[in-house]
Amino acid sequence: MILGIESSCDDSSVALMDAQTYELKFYKKITQEAEHSKFGGVVPELAARLHTAALPNLIEEISPYFKDIQAVGVTNEPGLSVSLIGGVSVAKSLCVALGVPLIGVNHLIGHIYSLFLDRQITLPLGVLLVSGGHTMVLNIGENGIIKVIATTSDDSFGESFDKVAKMMNLGYPGGAIIEKLAQNGDAKRFKFTVPLKHDKRIEYSFSGLKNQVRVEIEKLGELSEADKSDIAVSFQNSAIEHILDKLEKIFGEYKFKNFGVVGGASANLLLRSKLQILCDKFGSNLMYAPLKYCSDNAAMIARVATSKYQNSKFTQVGELAIKPRVNLDGMSV
Repeated sequence: MILGIESSCDDSSVALMDAQTYELKFYKKITQEAEHSKFGGVVPELAARLHTAALPNLIEEISPYFKDIQAVGVTNEPGLSVSLIGGVSVAKSLCVALGVPLIGVNHLIGHIYSLFLDRQITLPLGVLLVSGGHTMVLNIGENGIIKVIATTSDDSFGESFDKVAKMMNLGYPGGAIIEKLAQNGDAKRFKFTVPLKHDKRIEYSFSGLKNQVRVEIEKLGELSEADKSDIAVSFQNSAIEHILDKLEKIFGEYKFKNFGVVGGASANLLLRSKLQILCDKFGSNLMYAPLKYCSDNAAMIARVATSKYQNSKFTQVGELAIKPRVNLDGMSV
């Protein structure tokens, strides 16, 4: 078995995967959402303390499997440095204690593998990665090399949902809250413009849209439930239209046979339905991860680690570094 450990942000997670069949033998995640909700977003120092408490308990649960573990994979990039430290420290200790190899895993590549948790990866592949920290479109060639086609110049797609939710005092994380509110909203009440609609640049930007929302909230003062729902649906529609507007231009150039959407914000059902229409238009096969494995999780980390284990791509315990930021361009899956 291959052990996967994830602690890049505010989720502590552990998974055990069969190295031959990709079957998950154990999976558990402890989320910190309730603790961070009162602050409207992730507080790094609090996240670090909660990881320190949660990870040893998760490892204790898998102790009966210690004799079967052949390698330990852990997220070491990118993420909050104080959160990464927790998972990496536990992974290094286990590798020394069990006498097994250590495997560093990029958690963004983990999201890509969330499309292939139980099978071999299919290449070439186009990918939309949307999360609280990242928004990017990737082209992965037959050789597994990643080319970053587009990214965001400011806020990420998921982050913009969190910030709009915070403006309306709705709690954290904001994605699911905004999506639920939007179901009862009047989409015609507010006319938020789609960012970079007539701009030829292939990139994303959500700060302007977020500012439009802020201005409307300030005009309204105390918000009614109808106000919140109407703002939510108009914001969500514009944010998703922004994603699709740039993607359509990208699809026209790259002709993806297979296209996957990954990351925590890929759980948005309206986004998925709009992407399906786009993929149907261009004859592309749309893939997405099961809802359970959209956000950060150890199953995807174990899946990447299993692939690396099969190719003997290990890292010396003393050499595995934490990298809060990393550029995917030119990296390999």
